[in-house]
Amino acid sequence: MSITVRQFYEAGRKALGLEIEAGADCLDHPITEDSLNRPGLALAGFFQYFAQHRIQVLGLAEHTYIKSLSTADQVSRLSEMFKRRIPALVITRGRRATDHMLRLSEDYRIPVLRTSLITGRFINEATVLLSNLTAPTVRMHGTTVDIMGIGVMIEGEPGIGKSETALTLIERGHSLVADDITVLRRTGDLAILASAVDITRYHMEIRGLGIIHVPSLFGVSSMRRDTRLDLIVRMQRPTPEMEHDRSGLSPKTRSVLGVSVPLITLPVAAGRDLAHVVEVAALNEKLKHLGHDAAKELDEKLIRNLTQKRGSRGE
Repeated sequence: MSITVRQFYEAGRKALGLEIEAGADCLDHPITEDSLNRPGLALAGFFQYFAQHRIQVLGLAEHTYIKSLSTADQVSRLSEMFKRRIPALVITRGRRATDHMLRLSEDYRIPVLRTSLITGRFINEATVLLSNLTAPTVRMHGTTVDIMGIGVMIEGEPGIGKSETALTLIERGHSLVADDITVLRRTGDLAILASAVDITRYHMEIRGLGIIHVPSLFGVSSMRRDTRLDLIVRMQRPTPEMEHDRSGLSPKTRSVLGVSVPLITLPVAAGRDLAHVVEVAALNEKLKHLGHDAAKELDEKLIRNLTQKRGSRGE
């Protein structure tokens, strides 16, 4: 998945302190690699393995080296780099672009950006930013909460009580991540990260009440910006098929962006405290992460017990 320099700039304007030195009208170049490159060898004239599809970063060493070259060499080396249609050039440590860079930016329509961050910190933070921007993403209908470090997305048909269940969990000290629409993003370690749509973050819609601002009512600890998705809970009106597996020995999963996420279906019934059931489901999932599966342990215990009884009867 590729992004544009404009998307990178908008996302990093505050986070990375990015400013536009030149090429404000040509920010639509694609960035197809989520890594950055310091073009030391290229500035020395070696372009055989030049990573031209990456954002190029000029740190203090590269900037000082360029200024040490003759005018002809500066123009020659920079021209060779710009004509390969690099996505953008970023100058760190608050250094300004040279006159040659500004002119080449205009000639080849390559944007030049700058930041006051030191080079190492910029590369680290920009790499994380690019990884997040280019990660596979999908939006799903569901309300996501964080329950003691376990990310749970509650889904179901409209009006079934997803937000009300989440509200009860918030009142019990857990945290809201997203209401109604959850943005799911696959990370590099093949995990799914859940977050909210920016425009609706911190808000919930409660039927009959309207829109509420969660941190104003319950404090800043009632919100989390994102969480790892560990469990999907589907709230569903009871059907005969839901009675087939009551032991939990046949766990279900759902593939989300190629990652299998545990899925449980809870029947909705009048008077049932679903918030408490969801809370227990999350704690049970946490136990599974620690290597304790209650259903399997009980099944194994029953089998051992039956085996011992048969052995004592000589069967």
